[in-house]
Amino acid sequence: MPEQSDLQDEQEFLDRAHDGLEFMRGEARQMLEGVLDLGRGGTFQSRTERDIVVRTSLARLEQLDIGDQALYFGRIDRLPEPGEGAGESFHIGRLAVSGPDHEPLVVDWRAPVAEPFYRATGLDPQGLARRRHLAVRGRRVLGLEDEYFADPASAPGGAAAFLGPEGGDAAAGFLGAADRVTAHDDGDTERLLSDGLVLGGPGALLAALGQARTGHMGDIVATIQREQDEIIRSPLTGVLVVQGGPGTGKTAVALHRAAYLLYTHRFPLERQGVLVVGPNPLFLRYIEQVLPSLGETGVSLSTVSGLVPEVRVRGTDGPAVAKLKGDVRMVKVLGRAVRTRQRPLRQDAEIAFGAGVLRLRARTTEEIVSLARRRPGTHNARRRFVEAQVLRALADDYRTRLVRSGAVASDEQPTQEEQDDLAQRLRRVPEVGEALDRMWPRLSPHELLHDLLGAPALLAAAGRGILSPAEVACLHRPRSESLDAVAWTVGDAALVDEARTLLGPRRRRPTRAQARARERAQRSEELATEGGFWPQGLAASPLPSSVSAAGPEEEIRSFGHIVVDEVQDLSPMQLRMLARRSLSGSMTVVGDIAQATGPWAPAGWADIVRHLSPQRAPRLVELTVSYRTPAEVVAVASRVLALAAPEIAPPRPVRQAGQRPRIVATSRAGLGTRLAELARQEVAAVAPGRVAVLGPAVLLPEMTRALDEAGLGPIDPRDPEGEGLAAGLVVLPADETNGLEFDAVIVVEPSLVAAVGDEPVGEAPPVATVRGLRTLYVALTRPTRHLTVLHTEPLPVDLS
Repeated sequence: MPEQSDLQDEQEFLDRAHDGLEFMRGEARQMLEGVLDLGRGGTFQSRTERDIVVRTSLARLEQLDIGDQALYFGRIDRLPEPGEGAGESFHIGRLAVSGPDHEPLVVDWRAPVAEPFYRATGLDPQGLARRRHLAVRGRRVLGLEDEYFADPASAPGGAAAFLGPEGGDAAAGFLGAADRVTAHDDGDTERLLSDGLVLGGPGALLAALGQARTGHMGDIVATIQREQDEIIRSPLTGVLVVQGGPGTGKTAVALHRAAYLLYTHRFPLERQGVLVVGPNPLFLRYIEQVLPSLGETGVSLSTVSGLVPEVRVRGTDGPAVAKLKGDVRMVKVLGRAVRTRQRPLRQDAEIAFGAGVLRLRARTTEEIVSLARRRPGTHNARRRFVEAQVLRALADDYRTRLVRSGAVASDEQPTQEEQDDLAQRLRRVPEVGEALDRMWPRLSPHELLHDLLGAPALLAAAGRGILSPAEVACLHRPRSESLDAVAWTVGDAALVDEARTLLGPRRRRPTRAQARARERAQRSEELATEGGFWPQGLAASPLPSSVSAAGPEEEIRSFGHIVVDEVQDLSPMQLRMLARRSLSGSMTVVGDIAQATGPWAPAGWADIVRHLSPQRAPRLVELTVSYRTPAEVVAVASRVLALAAPEIAPPRPVRQAGQRPRIVATSRAGLGTRLAELARQEVAAVAPGRVAVLGPAVLLPEMTRALDEAGLGPIDPRDPEGEGLAAGLVVLPADETNGLEFDAVIVVEPSLVAAVGDEPVGEAPPVATVRGLRTLYVALTRPTRHLTVLHTEPLPVDLS
């Protein structure tokens, strides 16, 4: 057993580590102040260099500001080498810390030397004699948990010992090892299962899992398990596919992997960028604190539609329309839609120029368009070729007229300056621009899509032989008065992005000299701000709802690595969007086929990865252990999973909550009253935790009204102006809860949830669908402690 002196030793070391952290902060502040004292003068180069120093210093200060987070959380003692008296010891923390003499005090959790902290087991100790998990709050050590691997004087391999401040369990710290039980204030018990599963630091793990939810996802850096660490430290190259059921920590693993890759491959990724894509803005707000808590604030967060700056998603498509817009056949439809805008003139155009009239012949424009279509490049880029050919044809006609009139000799050749001047004069003739716009208009992607979907004739022409007449009619919608008035949908965003690749920038790309001049002007503007050195965009926390990866007239921004969560709900067109943004095909995509609740439900991972265009065969790994979801909840949800995705095995839970899910039947008239009673009970039982009421979208107003009338103050966390998921009681549609977790969940009317995807059922009994059952499976697996099911209709699956 550890001695009480171990706690004192750890406390003294923690004080020393904090002194080292403060010394490092002082160095960064000193560097910053030294540069600011130099003033604003000097050459452009010197100002730029000072700006770089300021950016670096401020970034360092932000990284070293850990708030009240634990500076470190673990320690490893290595076996001594032959001839050595004692092995080395390393404290593992969120960031590397050294003292004034540059002696390493804390090792960054991502460093190779820290790997055994997460990987060591009794069968494979990886050279460790002991692993210690520490419960640290602020600057105080609350408790510790030791696991011995090869120290016969302490304990047999793999044994664990626990110590708190008074010699017992750690207060607000670790709760015990396998088969040890901890009691919640409401009388519930929570137990780690012991069925042969090897867990690292079981007491620390249970302590972390037993904490009340805060409305924001926390990092798992102190309790990463071996199978999770193997994924986090996987190589950068290629596509890594992570399949993980509810509670397996796949989202946390993906985010920690992003932090690990930035640490290990800092040079390319800091310049190329890392993008994290989530299913909706609510989810992004839920995870937005994880990477900053790990010291990485330069990662871009976005939804898929947030990558398309031309559109603001305000509308929704029905299931049939959403599925059609996500179909990969739309690539051909859009390609043909662009081609139909590339057309010769139907008849000769007469253009008044000077004292005469020039003629642009229809036959000539047919040849020009045919040649332009065969040239490589985007539509808008080829407009320059069309323009040059039209101007040449008009110039030839102009010269012919001059020769006929005797104004110039037939053998007299114009100079280059004369040719350029004539071309400029012709460009300014309105009729020339009109002819060019009829032949080969410059198009913006959102304008193209708005025109296409608003014109049945254009839709029919673009979809002929690709879509059925019924599908063409399904896509049509009335035109809006302006592009700003269009109620764009998520499906539209993917189509606009695809159209952008066909069209290219509408404006000409600036020359290299112009780009350098613009960059210098922007830099000068930054330096002219208050203090002269304000670092624009320094490690800025990106907007949680979107990231403007490209302006409407710019190239699509690409990234060195892309992390995609809940990828199983993305359509083929959305997957193509992500593939376009990958510089080298380096991606981490995580999800669960069993939780596919979107209009596109893939049969397997092959249906997803083929649209990501991997340059090499993707690697598929699976998280099999559910840490978050209690065994009692997994048992109930597995009955739904057996129908929704019988080919997928449920994850293996590691703990019990001590309370079986409640299945409560009530009358339709008493639904609101009973819901309010249950919600009040759960709010009191899990306080200060979070409670969620989940149900079909059609019942959301009724559920909210009942809870409000009972004085419970329910919150819709999707409201960007509200408390979000930090509220004590939230109400959400069941199909918008992927990736979220709550202490307690009440699932209302599961039969209606299971019927999602069908048309309104009216008076007929709801009919379960595969998509609906998967949605129900997601809703049932959101709680970490309590699950209640409230129903008036017969249950779609026996949940008792």
